[in-house]
Amino acid sequence: MSENLPAGEAGASRPSAPDPGSAGGSLRRLLRNPLGAISAGVLLLLVAGVVLAPLLAPQAPDVSSLGDAFAAPDGAHPMGMDSAGRDILSRILYGGRNTLGGAVVALAVALALGVPSGLYAGYYGGRFDSVANWAVNLVMALPAMVVLLASRAILGPDVWVLMIVLGVLVAPAFFRLVRGIVANVRKELYVDAAKVSGLSDTRIVARHILIVVRGPLIIQVALVAGIAIGLQAGLEFLGVGSGSAATWGAMLNEAFQNIQRAPLLILWPGLALGLTNGSLVLLAGALRDVLEDRGGEPAGRRRGRPRTPPTPVVDRPSEPGALLSVRGLTVAYARPDGTGKEVVHGIDLDVHPGEIVGLVGESGSGKTQTAFSVLGILPEDGRVASGSVMIKGQQVVGLPERAHRALRGGTVAYVPQEPMSNLDPAFTIGSQLMEPMRHVLGISRKEAADRALDLLRLVEIPDPARTMRLYPHEISGGMAQRVLIAGAMSCDPELLIADEPTTALDVRVQAEILGLLRRLQQERGLGVLLVTHNLGVVADLCDRVAVMSDGRILETGTTDQVLRSPRDPYTRTLLGAVLDEAPVRAPWQPREARKTTA
Repeated sequence: MSENLPAGEAGASRPSAPDPGSAGGSLRRLLRNPLGAISAGVLLLLVAGVVLAPLLAPQAPDVSSLGDAFAAPDGAHPMGMDSAGRDILSRILYGGRNTLGGAVVALAVALALGVPSGLYAGYYGGRFDSVANWAVNLVMALPAMVVLLASRAILGPDVWVLMIVLGVLVAPAFFRLVRGIVANVRKELYVDAAKVSGLSDTRIVARHILIVVRGPLIIQVALVAGIAIGLQAGLEFLGVGSGSAATWGAMLNEAFQNIQRAPLLILWPGLALGLTNGSLVLLAGALRDVLEDRGGEPAGRRRGRPRTPPTPVVDRPSEPGALLSVRGLTVAYARPDGTGKEVVHGIDLDVHPGEIVGLVGESGSGKTQTAFSVLGILPEDGRVASGSVMIKGQQVVGLPERAHRALRGGTVAYVPQEPMSNLDPAFTIGSQLMEPMRHVLGISRKEAADRALDLLRLVEIPDPARTMRLYPHEISGGMAQRVLIAGAMSCDPELLIADEPTTALDVRVQAEILGLLRRLQQERGLGVLLVTHNLGVVADLCDRVAVMSDGRILETGTTDQVLRSPRDPYTRTLLGAVLDEAPVRAPWQPREARKTTA
């Protein structure tokens, strides 16, 4: 299903456009995101103020003048004075050094302990994984605030020591996050491929594993930093911190004690804490989005981008009685540099009731993009640039999502390729069949269950009652494809779009699935659009064929006409690639035997 997408067209972008995966491209996209830009600006101002405190502060944070206690803001003291006659702005700036510095220490300790151990335990497992999980469970069972209070009593009120203890206490959060992700990723086929290609474990982790971990890790860093800032401020607020040193928590403590006399005192440290934590979370979310969605525009820009309405085609009318009629369909994708890339170029296609039409072509020809356009499920950056798609006489291009959703399932159904990837592993087969029927048809749970059993019998599953209770991992690929066909038929559609329905199935199961589709088409009068690259499937199943290449339909006709008397050279090339009439190769023989025979 992942054919003909612009992201896969290496070299198609202009050389002058920034690479969205590079550091410069990511930074530009982050700054184009309003939340990312604002939160980054606020954090930058806070950090710059804290670092440059000796230059920006009106006076030292501990210089007091009792005669100026509770003085109102003025030109020399923009935030006023506290209860001891100390400048509030100076204490905010210097206090940020202790508060933010302590959070950085705690975060560094947590990352140093949690991430490497999580990577190792998740990738290798074994005894280390068991011991590490036991230790993590033990640490997570400890109440953090109680441990910090006990540490303060034993180790003294030094805020830096307490933050190191806090880093140890929050390290299990990083360990569990990283270990869980790595344990799942290490089973992926691309990791196995990297192993057999000779890459070292270190190289595999750095190249293939960390890129999966980084998104959740960025969010976790922001959350843990907020927790560290909050816990440190809480300790200082309770009066068990580092004593006379200026911190935001200590300023909250003093403001609370004088809240009746000077309520404005609590605003400044509270505002500093709130802005810091809020900016951390928003910046982490924006940064994660930029790194995980490198191929397109920021979400905010996509939502705000006006879509050009499709240009209707009036000079090529739909065929009378056609269930599906496509005229002049053009599909385009937006590039990161703002330009567009057409992947389907003005095609025409018709499917009549009771007819099976094969849309055939090699991978990347635009077949799936055409099917997605009919279904209204093009990816985020894709759009129908021009043309018309009529289903039962209703124009669906530009149709609101709610109206398009009403067509899907009831009038149009879809059978995807890779059946095991399209069934939710968290739910039973029965629940996944029943849910759309209850929603679309408005029937009761019992009626949906009875109908699901009938559908499983219809697609020739031997024990429907038992299959209803199974999960996707407990059935074979061929049975999963039958389940998807049953789901597609559950709401009595009139048009079925099947995208490579026999991919990854063995030959015997392929024949059974094709026979099932033919029987359903004959019994129910279905119109079927079959997306495939297999000419054998086309010859066995289709009434008419449309040959597609490079986003254009080159030839259309009956199956017999196209396969026996192709007009287009590309069609003849496809037919020439079929090996049915190729001569049989002689059996393999050792080299010595070949020399003797010669």
